[in-house]
Amino acid sequence: MKSRRVVVTGMAVISPVGAKLERAWDSMVAGRSGIAAITRFDAGALPSRIAGEVKDFDPTAYLPAREARRMDRFMQFGIAAGVDAIHDAGLEITAANAPRFGVYIGSGIGGINTIESTTQLVMEKGARRVSPFYIPMTITNMISGNLSIMHGLQGPNLSMVTACSSGTHAIGEAGRLIEYGDADVMIAGGAEAPLSLTAVAGFSAARALSTRNDEPTAASRPWDIGRDGFVIGEGAGVMVLEEYQHARRRGARIYAELAGFGMSGDAHHITRPAPSGDGAHRCMRNALRNAGLNGEQIDYVNAHGTSTMQGDIAETMALKSTFGAHADQVAISSNKSMIGHLLGAAGGVEAVMTAMSIHRQVIPPTVNLAQPDPQCDLDFVPGQARDARISGALSNSFGFGGTNGTLVFQAV
Repeated sequence: MKSRRVVVTGMAVISPVGAKLERAWDSMVAGRSGIAAITRFDAGALPSRIAGEVKDFDPTAYLPAREARRMDRFMQFGIAAGVDAIHDAGLEITAANAPRFGVYIGSGIGGINTIESTTQLVMEKGARRVSPFYIPMTITNMISGNLSIMHGLQGPNLSMVTACSSGTHAIGEAGRLIEYGDADVMIAGGAEAPLSLTAVAGFSAARALSTRNDEPTAASRPWDIGRDGFVIGEGAGVMVLEEYQHARRRGARIYAELAGFGMSGDAHHITRPAPSGDGAHRCMRNALRNAGLNGEQIDYVNAHGTSTMQGDIAETMALKSTFGAHADQVAISSNKSMIGHLLGAAGGVEAVMTAMSIHRQVIPPTVNLAQPDPQCDLDFVPGQARDARISGALSNSFGFGGTNGTLVFQAV
């Protein structure tokens, strides 16, 4: 049952191509890459030494310096994006409406930088040196917790951890809270700061990452025959979701409608997708059913598109299964070709960019798609952005453990 419509009235992005929404959008439309050599730590001994780092972010623009030091970087990203999204939406939070306003922001890994540095501190100097803020600095739900406290948001206060689907699942579940009447406004999305030695070493050991270290801007190349793994990245993407009539009454700008949400499980392997793409297909089908749409009503898919050999093929097969003969008419692109894979933040950033595509009627390109894999033969918008009529769009996220999420957005 869907008795209450959900719309997007505010958005924010912290990304490797810009720490503000308009800058990030302009960079993606221009096809600019934010991938470069890792500078956050010494990656010289690792097979993969490149990443999508956020370069122009100052947490003290959002938080007192003392408070910022008590937060892991993923938390700083999520709070900053939440603050910017609230400002973008023009929300006024009062004692009267605060119980109807909530937060739902996820992360796949959480405070891994703080965990790593604290472990090293304990080994070198002993347990007594551990900060009393260690636990609040690392646990995933503290983005939502801090935003709730900062802005007096007294509605649902939740988080989500579903690997690379975390941001997508958080947005989808937040939308359902509004649909079901548990809230009128939800600040929702994902944040991640996984650029630590142990995290990159772990993904490298799994042979998941690109080793195209000498040409980093060309390393993330979804659907290209020369792809050799994903490029890890960091950032945050947050939306303000609002009940439609609530938004109309206050005269809010509406970017798009969150029309549907679907989930599924591959039940196949801890890291590899089902080769047939069946799990992703069922996820998209569930999202379309929830939205009350058929495949012919979708013009664009912001794909998971990670630049992994198996993942790109599986998603292509899933798209064909979902759209049938219409698959050749759907434009598909991957933001990850420019920013890398932001793990738990990917779904948040990509949902924002999908809504922007509808709002601006422009599709950002897939860069580095020089020679398409013969098994990846759909319209992946190679090289250049495209003006297009976009009435309906999907945003896909698929995570370790076989967890899948799809959001459906529509023009209003």
